Amino acid sequence: MCLGIPGRVAEFDDINPHLAMVEVTGVRRRINVGLLEDERLAVGDWVLIHVGFAMSRIDEEEADRALEGLRLMGSGFDEELAQLLETDPG
Repeated sequence: MCLGIPGRVAEFDDINPHLAMVEVTGVRRRINVGLLEDERLAVGDWVLIHVGFAMSRIDEEEADRALEGLRLMGSGFDEELAQLLETDPG
């Protein structure tokens, strides 16, 4: 199953501008934000993540709705979160 998971940008990599630490349900993970370089992301912004890549910027309300929907899906959310944690985009 392929889902997008909302995460909040916590910090940017000082060496590689295409990498950022993003918090997803309390877990921090390094993801690639290079696809959104024209978005001018900032710490605190929400992004939709798929397989270690930020695919789009979303607002907090949309992130809350998406997380709630994923929680209701149960195992689909767990599988996508596990896949995110196993991916190293660096």
